[in-house]
Amino acid sequence: MMSVVYQRVALIGLGLIASSMAHAMRRSGLAGEIVGTARSAETRDIAREVGFCDRVVDTAAEAAEGADLVVLAVPVGAMGPVAKEIGPILKAGATVTDVGSVKGAVIEAVSPHLPENVHFIPGHPLAGTEHSGPRSGFAELYDNRWCILVPNGADEAATQRLRDLWEGMGANVDTMDADHHDLVLAVTSHAPHLIAYTMVGVADDLGRVTDTEVINYSAAGFRDFTRIAASDPTMWRDVFLSNKDATLEILGRFTEELFALQRAIRTGDGDHLFDYFTRTRAIRRGIIEAGQDTDAPDFGRSVKHE
Repeated sequence: MMSVVYQRVALIGLGLIASSMAHAMRRSGLAGEIVGTARSAETRDIAREVGFCDRVVDTAAEAAEGADLVVLAVPVGAMGPVAKEIGPILKAGATVTDVGSVKGAVIEAVSPHLPENVHFIPGHPLAGTEHSGPRSGFAELYDNRWCILVPNGADEAATQRLRDLWEGMGANVDTMDADHHDLVLAVTSHAPHLIAYTMVGVADDLGRVTDTEVINYSAAGFRDFTRIAASDPTMWRDVFLSNKDATLEILGRFTEELFALQRAIRTGDGDHLFDYFTRTRAIRRGIIEAGQDTDAPDFGRSVKHE
């Protein structure tokens, strides 16, 4: 067992990410007490039933009261209002963090509502499955996955403490500034999700391709698009609206590359296609060598964790 990093941790929002944090903190004894809350009564009831929190309360303010660490695990669009609710009752010296996949917009929404005497250190664990909700969490979610912290001018000791927590939960931790994070994530996550949603939408629009054919033969490549496109619609709406500039920049580049490939196909330029596919295949090998994938779908995480 590791030693306690935070005496009281408040989880606001109790989906996959927060429930997995709770399981991971308990696995390693990182929190003295875990208090949770969620907007819907149904989610709170399920969280009580599953039992990954020591206490489940009805409001964000109630959860945050007396907490040493407050984790905002709600959609990006809801973070501002939650920060406004908890701001007045945060204890001096507390740390507030989040798990949203955009950082610039979160800082803009949350910072104005927090008092001077708390540490705000935005974060983003790069981990997930296609399952959501309080039943879907499991302690191993963050093992050998990356978590990015954005110190945002925060105290070094407070940042180190949050790093200790994430490392205790199994993650590798990196730090970067908000703009850089948002551009990196536009490449690695946001644009791929939009492309996946589009590809699934195209298949849906093609009436002449029957549903059963698309489903039966999906292992040819389509299946990977559908796994990515299975993510939470509220979260992804908020991500694109709040990381607009970086996503549009990457989609612009994507469109240019796509036109170049279309031209190569149209003109029979096999050399261009071969060189392009060779270069991109090497990137895939790098991902495997970095331990960020396995042969099993979804990093070997299966439905049994639901």
